[in-house]
Amino acid sequence: MFKRRYLVFLLILLSFISLFIGVSTLNISGLLNFNPEQWQIFLISRVPRLISILIAGASLSICGLVMQQLSRNRFVSPTTAGTMDSARLGILLTMIFLPTASVLTKTTVAIAVAFIGTLLFMTILSRLKFKDSIFVPLVGIMFGNIISSITMFIAYKEDLIQNLSGWLQGDFSLVMAGRYELLYFSIPALIFAYLFAHRFSIVGMGQDFATNLGLNYTQVLYLGLAIVATVSSIIIISVGVIPFLGLIIPNLVTLYLGDNLKKILSHTALLGAVFVLLCDILGRVVIYPYEIAINAVVGVCGSAIFLILLFKRYQYE
Repeated sequence: MFKRRYLVFLLILLSFISLFIGVSTLNISGLLNFNPEQWQIFLISRVPRLISILIAGASLSICGLVMQQLSRNRFVSPTTAGTMDSARLGILLTMIFLPTASVLTKTTVAIAVAFIGTLLFMTILSRLKFKDSIFVPLVGIMFGNIISSITMFIAYKEDLIQNLSGWLQGDFSLVMAGRYELLYFSIPALIFAYLFAHRFSIVGMGQDFATNLGLNYTQVLYLGLAIVATVSSIIIISVGVIPFLGLIIPNLVTLYLGDNLKKILSHTALLGAVFVLLCDILGRVVIYPYEIAINAVVGVCGSAIFLILLFKRYQYE
């Protein structure tokens, strides 16, 4: 079902379709005839949007896979571990204390706060005695809701709720040339995830096991959390929150291909990109010429898949 060549074929097909869907007229004949208006739409809007979709889909899926390995829980992801909520808190702090800060500064602060928030969740997780597969993400969701509530309280108090709401909605419609290039910084983080995949797998087996194999458990754990925090913050700054993605895609891949992290990384990235691309196309055609935000489409599809995964897991237990 998830053979790499099928996923690559789907990715190419959906990418081609995505380039030519939209309110503005764009067709192959116009591009071949070098129509200046169509080439402007193609280069300034459609290509940046496609690139941002592919990077966001692949990046968040791999982040979810890394978090599930580090936490040894299939239902942990940046959405259910407080990472996204912590990143939003970091954005709010820059609005208050550094109102004229650049996008790079906002991203740096968001990464730092997201890292601290994710590390705090992992600390809480290490102290839990009851680590049921469902209980752990519930703790993460409650932890994230606490951070989100603090963020919203501060935003209301500082009259920044409307400014902050722009960072809450995942939306690719505003992606244009000059406004998405920050996403490229997530690619080195994904390369590190691939290079350290074997170490992440060992860390996922527990501190004692990793230490016995001569691995620096804390160092590798911090590296994994730094990768997750960096990528999550960059995606929130660039396109907003995309729910469930880091949760369902790794579960679907591991369900069919097993738990070998290095082996399934490419499949996870491809399936994540295909899934987001499919949801984006669906959001653009359902109420054409209007558009449904990507976070709404992924939220509906992702929640349905998540429920199926839950029922399937309990059938095997």
